[in-house]
Amino acid sequence: MSAAPEGVDALVDRLRTTYARVSPEQAYAASREGSLLVDIRYQALRERDGLIPGALVVERNELEWRLDPQGSHRLPEATSHDIGVVVICNEGYASTLAAVSLHALGLHRATDLTGGFQAWRSAGLPTAV
Repeated sequence: MSAAPEGVDALVDRLRTTYARVSPEQAYAASREGSLLVDIRYQALRERDGLIPGALVVERNELEWRLDPQGSHRLPEATSHDIGVVVICNEGYASTLAAVSLHALGLHRATDLTGGFQAWRSAGLPTAV
């Protein structure tokens, strides 16, 4: 008999033990030190809530193709497996799965923002309409 599936909440909890997530203030500091902030929220949320100045907007379904330094569809910013990447979703859930996926591509410094864009905005960090 096979074990019952763990469910998405348990999966996310388990995955979060495999790397260090960052607070809004840590993400801001990392961006000032050269890490990429990558906003994976869908367009309606970006239009409703605004953007983080300087963040790359990459739809979630394109993330791996755009950030793989060896990929034929990579962004110019995807220069090496050593770049720092902070993935940002709306509330910090989808970004966990995205960060782990980037780890699988060899982007060992990838992390995500605890609380997502909503935590960034609540912390009073810069946003733009």
